[in-house]
Amino acid sequence: VQLQASGGGLVQAGDSLRLLCVASGRTFSNNAVAWFRQAPGKEREFVGVISWSSSSIVIDDSVKGRFTISRDNAKNTVYLQMNSLKPEDTAAYYCAAARGSYGSGDRSDYRYWGQGTQVTVSS
Repeated sequence: VQLQASGGGLVQAGDSLRLLCVASGRTFSNNAVAWFRQAPGKEREFVGVISWSSSSIVIDDSVKGRFTISRDNAKNTVYLQMNSLKPEDTAAYYCAAARGSYGSGDRSDYRYWGQGTQVTVSS
C-alpha cells in the first residue's frame, strides 16, 4: 500500500489545518493508522493513532485537546485535524499504516509510511 500525506502549509499561530492520508494500491481499512511528526534536528515523534474501526483513538499528551484523528474507510482516508496551532507544532507530518488493526506509539508497529507533509506555524 502507498500512503500520500497532504494538507500541510504555512499558517499563523492559532490557526487550524486538516491533514489527509490517502492510501492507494490496496485498502488499509483493516489497519490502524498513525500520525508522527519530525521537526528539524529532532527525532520523529508520535502524534496519535486510530484503530481500524475508529473504536480506539490515542492522542499524545503534547497535542491532546488540540488535535484529533478520524478516518473514512470508504474513502481510504485518515484525517488529522489540528486546531490552535503553535509554533512548536512546526514539523514534517507523516502518516503510517500499522501491521495490524491497532497500533501504539512505537514506530516498529508500522509497516507503511507516507512521504510527509510540511506544517509551518508562524508566531
